[in-house]
Amino acid sequence: MPLLGAHMSIAGGLHLAFRRIMEVQGEALQIFTRNERQWQVPPLSEEAARLFHERHRETGYMPVAAHNSYLINLAAVDPTTLEKSVAGFAAEVQRAELLGIPYLIMHPGSHGGVGVEEGLEHFVENLDRALALSECSHVMVLLETTAGQGTSLGSRFEELAAILRASDFRHLLGICYDTCHTFAAGYDLRTRDAYTGTFSHFDETIGLENLKFFHLNDSRKALGSHVDRHEHIGRGEIGLDAFRLLLNDPRFSDHPMVLETPKGKDLREDRENLAVLRSLIESGDLF
Repeated sequence: MPLLGAHMSIAGGLHLAFRRIMEVQGEALQIFTRNERQWQVPPLSEEAARLFHERHRETGYMPVAAHNSYLINLAAVDPTTLEKSVAGFAAEVQRAELLGIPYLIMHPGSHGGVGVEEGLEHFVENLDRALALSECSHVMVLLETTAGQGTSLGSRFEELAAILRASDFRHLLGICYDTCHTFAAGYDLRTRDAYTGTFSHFDETIGLENLKFFHLNDSRKALGSHVDRHEHIGRGEIGLDAFRLLLNDPRFSDHPMVLETPKGKDLREDRENLAVLRSLIESGDLF
């Protein structure tokens, strides 16, 4: 059975994210390890790391992923932004390793108008620079599928496959599949045939063995819109049938799958979305 959870706030301390995920009976967690809207971040204190490790142990070491800052763009054209991004991403990898977080999820960035091919080459070069600078070897970077909005990279499976092939750190790379983003990019999951076709294409292009983590989000926008707008499960354009197929696919039976849907501080929406997802898991085999 997939391990269902949600992205949680770290307000008040990194370790409090575990209390929040337990409040909604989650089985997997995603967090930011820092303020995702600022370049300058204070060093991780020994006390913060200790508390995080303690709370993680108390959960039985549930799967945890960190998401990197939205400011980071390793395909940036502007040299100042690029150097900040390389240093910032290296620091994010180091923070994840200190916290014992196995996955760091990132968007492949935006090429800024130079084109996809040049943008991908630029991204790989700077991703490798950042990973070398981090001097870390226990964190797997998961490239997140994107909607293809503007000049963003990573909306086509072929683009992600090209990154995996070209990087000198191939052994430290994997994929995070976002249902909203891939739907907006044109990959359908709403019928059995569409679902089968999409994941067959993923397997042929990237390889299912590289898919490590899921973001479960419905989409406010239509198939192929290239607009990234998350919606509550079953209330968007993707619909429940797609999530039913995904949750009952034996190939993903032990994968962490987290919500990134809108919510308030009381986490009511997370409880509701997780209840909907759990109701879709069937005892028989759909495949």
